[in-house]
Amino acid sequence: MMRTPLVFSFAAVAVLAAMPVLLPAGLLNASVQALIAALFASAYSLLAGRAGMLSFGHAAYFGVGAFATVHAMNALGGTGLLPTPLMPLVGALGGLGFGLVAGWFATQRSGTAFAMITLAIAELLHALAPQLKGWFGGESGISTMRAPAWGLSFGSTTQVYYLTLAWVLLSLALLYFHTRTPLGRLTLALRENEHRLRFLGYDVHGLGVSAFAISAMFSGIAGGLQVMGNESANYVVFDPGVSATVVLNSYIGGVGSFFGPALGAALMSFFGYAVSDTTQSWLLYQGALFVLVMMFMPEGLTGLFTAAARLVDRHGVLALLPLALSAVLAVALVAGGAVFVVEMLQRLFSQDYRSLARMSGVAPPVPLFGRAWSAGAWTTWIVPAGLLLAGALMTAIARRCHRGLALAAVRDAVARPTPLPEQAHP
Repeated sequence: MMRTPLVFSFAAVAVLAAMPVLLPAGLLNASVQALIAALFASAYSLLAGRAGMLSFGHAAYFGVGAFATVHAMNALGGTGLLPTPLMPLVGALGGLGFGLVAGWFATQRSGTAFAMITLAIAELLHALAPQLKGWFGGESGISTMRAPAWGLSFGSTTQVYYLTLAWVLLSLALLYFHTRTPLGRLTLALRENEHRLRFLGYDVHGLGVSAFAISAMFSGIAGGLQVMGNESANYVVFDPGVSATVVLNSYIGGVGSFFGPALGAALMSFFGYAVSDTTQSWLLYQGALFVLVMMFMPEGLTGLFTAAARLVDRHGVLALLPLALSAVLAVALVAGGAVFVVEMLQRLFSQDYRSLARMSGVAPPVPLFGRAWSAGAWTTWIVPAGLLLAGALMTAIARRCHRGLALAAVRDAVARPTPLPEQAHP
């Protein structure tokens, strides 16, 4: 009988393979970016989650892989021994080579010092890239074109999507295989007890460098896929925001699990795609979501799903319905009230609104959610206050439901008879 995770994995692959049929062209482009972000987050998780080394500069290896790929595409033309579908191999080699050098220096230290070294390396590249125009193309970057190969033109979004999907699935399979090898298990031991590993005679520094280099190699593949999709590379790939995004995506998804970072990266990519055109405050929502996850769900979304599955196994679906409904309503109400306040304040403090108010002499109504709201009317602000109050009440109900389930489980455990030990007969 097939194990449940394997069934879910095959189902996920089937859904991903059907995306070009199910989605329009715009969402398919977003799916390509989500796949690349998922691979980048999974590569980062090998270092931060499995090896326990928090890097603040992983954009460096993503960017090196991107520029190595764009130079290879222009130099080789996507033909010969290295056709277009194999170009991400150059990104892998670029990320691996640079990761070995940077990792050798960074892993000389641990903890905060390690994180600061990785940040300094990425900042150094970000500062040098605009000056080294021969390598990084200056302000305009470097452009390229996908050449036909293997009977495919790679001119359509669908072909680019399937190429990206093939590389992401292969890379995730290799990363998972790494976790099952002795080297992968030693990498986990490096996070759990570095001093014991050193006492047992292992080369702790070499293990750290290997984890760093392998993570950088797969980050380079993600950078190469980015170039394959955009047909260009710019020094913006070294921006600190790229490093911050992969940290955020990994921890929202759950850096302690294998598929958690990929899930978080995919969800946050679609979140950005859906919200960035709607509001100027989408980065604020993204940051607030990260803070809430770290405060209330430190194991990420995968930890939430695991906890929910345990509750279902322990109490059953029907017993959990009141808790689930009250929790969903609480989240929806609090989110609605918070979004109302943020959007109103964003419009009130915008330069355009203040200029319009100065010209007219009065505060004009604010268009929001399909109607105009008066900024000075109490009826405007009672709406978010009511939503937040209702959300607080539903949160209290959800907590009471959870407490009731916990007490019921304790009573069942107490009422269950304890088996007596068998008497020994002569």
